[in-house]
Amino acid sequence: MNYDLKMEEEIKNITPGTKLLLHACCAPCSSAVLERLGNIFEITILYYNPNITDDNEYNKRLNEVKSFIKKFKTKYKISIIDGKYDINDFLEISKGLEKEVERGKRCYKCYNLRLEETAKVAEQLNLPYFTTTLSLSPYKNSNWINEIGEDLNNKYNSTYLYSDFKKKNGYKRSIELSKEYNLYRQNYCGCIYSKKEGI
Repeated sequence: MNYDLKMEEEIKNITPGTKLLLHACCAPCSSAVLERLGNIFEITILYYNPNITDDNEYNKRLNEVKSFIKKFKTKYKISIIDGKYDINDFLEISKGLEKEVERGKRCYKCYNLRLEETAKVAEQLNLPYFTTTLSLSPYKNSNWINEIGEDLNNKYNSTYLYSDFKKKNGYKRSIELSKEYNLYRQNYCGCIYSKKEGI
């Protein structure tokens, strides 16, 4: 399934300035996604990442996102919501999966945790669309991310915007923007397990 093409087809039918809730994992991944969508949607970022099991790392990434959106110019405004931060949310869903390899079942459950919270918040705020920056990373399974998003369409009123942001050199562009804006690029996803594997 070409999820990037599905997104482009959906965007053709969207009124410019439509509101979208964007789950963001970090500033580097946000950069290329905001560049691509910020002239189409009015974006609210949801920073919800209980998988980041180190407080200092969590706050460093959050502050980097806030700093970046102050500098980065788009046609429509970008705002940010600090999601609830409770690492127990992540530890609970990863019980029994501690020894799973990175990119395995634990990651699937982590995607689901963060995307479902995004869908809930989008519905609460009455925002018509939601999506995530997660598919920008070559280390993330875009098929899983989009399958979860599609399932959430059946549970919540907000519509999931299909995406595969690594397409069209999205990941490469995030590296370029990170250099241009001197963004902190972490060397692991966020959880204690990915930190051990350096992914």
